[in-house]
Amino acid sequence: MDGARIKGDHKRTGFVTALSLAAAGLGWSAYLAAPAVAMHEVDHRFTVEGYVCGADGRPVTDHEVVVKDTRVSVGATVFTDSRGYYKATLHLHNDNLGDPVLVTGRDEQRDTKVQFDPKDVRTERRVTVNFGAGCEVGTGEARWAYYGAGLVVAVAAAFAGAKLIRSQRRRSQKRGTGQRKQHRS
Repeated sequence: MDGARIKGDHKRTGFVTALSLAAAGLGWSAYLAAPAVAMHEVDHRFTVEGYVCGADGRPVTDHEVVVKDTRVSVGATVFTDSRGYYKATLHLHNDNLGDPVLVTGRDEQRDTKVQFDPKDVRTERRVTVNFGAGCEVGTGEARWAYYGAGLVVAVAAAFAGAKLIRSQRRRSQKRGTGQRKQHRS
């Protein structure tokens, strides 16, 4: 009967360990997953981002925005999120510097050019193009919120898992010590 209880304790400890590791893995994946997926290195992409707002200044949700480098026929079609924000990433190289880019949203067209420092291979190459009234909102996302939340979940899961593992080990050690004393008597 004691052997069955010990086997049950080991199974429970294994389950708690697996559950703790899964929670920690989920926390780390939330921490490490960036909100935007990069297609290539910084020096091979050019990002066009902005907001689409209606005449009343409110964000336009699920609106199509088309971004095209008209010189090399490279483009992307994206949709705005609940804040009216869009982000399109084009695969461009240093020789695309100065290329004309056509951005279409809300039945409006905006012309811009690919501008960046070709020697700078670390800074994100981007331009902001907004459509509509009241769209002068700070561009970009609060990525720190995603990273912070992921870090908090990962640390909490790791702490809880370690605490559960320690408590399971203490229980099994106490039971093992008591059995040894009984066998010696």
